[in-house]
Amino acid sequence: MARIAYPDSIETAPAASQPFLTKVQGQLGSVPNLFRLVATSPAALEGFLGLSGALGKGTLGAKNGERIALAVANVNHCTYCNSAHGFLAKNLAKLSDEEIEANRHGGSTDATAHAAIAFAKKVTETRGQVSAADLDAVRAAGFTDAQLVEIVAHVALNTLTNYVNEVFGTEVDFPVAAVTG
Repeated sequence: MARIAYPDSIETAPAASQPFLTKVQGQLGSVPNLFRLVATSPAALEGFLGLSGALGKGTLGAKNGERIALAVANVNHCTYCNSAHGFLAKNLAKLSDEEIEANRHGGSTDATAHAAIAFAKKVTETRGQVSAADLDAVRAAGFTDAQLVEIVAHVALNTLTNYVNEVFGTEVDFPVAAVTG
């Protein structure tokens, strides 16, 4: 049960949040609980969607975005995001069950993606206190400095949603996936 009340529909959301929620509904076919909860603050919703939209135009691609989201959710013990991104990874990014499980553990079955996901996990676990060797490893896999910044931005975006869900107890409205070892 959520720890704060949040809009149960687009119409009951703050007026400034309604256009954003309408766009989410158009893109996803529904408005997941996370978006409705964040909509209680139109500024937070606009910031969340703005960063999410910008990263969607980045060079890492949707598959790597979902991979990073799964790794970060697992490190941060966020059942909501583990569930939501497990669903999105399988149904939209078309990742295999084996890949999704590897992502949750901070890796990938793809060698290049593995470097990015391992780096994202390290950034999350160390709260950004990575070494020069960590940066060198992801660069050696072919990632540019711009992509390193995008990886960190994905970590930050997903940490935001993980924390919102954990602080406020967002009810999971996706098939539930437990946080793994």
